[in-house]
Amino acid sequence: MNSTQHTPRRSSARRTARAAVAVVATTLLWPAAGAVAALPASAAQTAVQASVPTHREGDLSIPLPGASSAEGIAKGKGSTFYAGDLGRGDIFRGDLREGTAELFIDAPEGRAAVGLKADVRQDLLFVAGGAAGQAYVYDTRTGDAVADLRLTTGDAFINDVTLTRDGAYFTNSRSAELYFVPVDRGEIGEPRTITLSGPAALVTPGFNLNGITAVDRGRTLIVAHSANQALYTVDPETGESAAIETGALPDVDGILAKGDTVYAVQNRGNQVSRIDLSRDLSRGEVEDVITSPLFDVPTTVALFGNTLALANAKFGAVDPEGYEVVTVSVR
Repeated sequence: MNSTQHTPRRSSARRTARAAVAVVATTLLWPAAGAVAALPASAAQTAVQASVPTHREGDLSIPLPGASSAEGIAKGKGSTFYAGDLGRGDIFRGDLREGTAELFIDAPEGRAAVGLKADVRQDLLFVAGGAAGQAYVYDTRTGDAVADLRLTTGDAFINDVTLTRDGAYFTNSRSAELYFVPVDRGEIGEPRTITLSGPAALVTPGFNLNGITAVDRGRTLIVAHSANQALYTVDPETGESAAIETGALPDVDGILAKGDTVYAVQNRGNQVSRIDLSRDLSRGEVEDVITSPLFDVPTTVALFGNTLALANAKFGAVDPEGYEVVTVSVR
């Protein structure tokens, strides 16, 4: 639905049904606070001694009016951002400079919106579809649906997405697989499964692969593994993975690379670790830990110059007073 049109009022039955989806997704996403996940040997050896967490002045909270939940966030053109309603699948469009957001896409029943990424060159928004094993693509100019993609028929929670010049890569938190969707001049191709090998291929009963980002002009992917509390590189051609030695990263969720820096959101820790990568991507040092009193289980992150924008998921909160995007300075 185009944001310039009138937003229809949802029925109470629809709200209830979609709220139930959000509760189920929240339960699946993260165990109760304090639960301990097993660490791989590489992460358990030593924990990085990070700097004292820092809180920047001027943090901003932008409400998502009418949202029943929140999860993904993506940078659009200029100061535009997109944020997803996890349980309903709806997409909000906002402006960081103006500090406002509104409903942009009123998604069909049964959809979820987990991780998001916007291709600003081709005016496309890619959305990870959660337990349905699907992904969705929308036109960012009109809000119209472009593609409804079946990534897998197996056990799935399609969690996050990153973009390269060739297309989109999605993670599955319940299987050692990535999915590549080629994009050529706005044309969406058929999904291809990338089976992982190496340490990132570990699958536990909890959540495994989570956030994903691309480095080296898309020739290497980096994935976050929530159960392992770790980051791994992945060769997108072969699926071979290797550890990035950082020490344990508890509650690691969405990640974002900029040059040789990775921002790793640690949701229940209410913080973002800024990690400096070695040139060969084998090691990472936590240079800073960013916190804010506005954080309430943030999950994913977008970068606007020197500002981070994050979606507050509020997993486990009882009757939260709405959902929002929050911003913090990286300096």
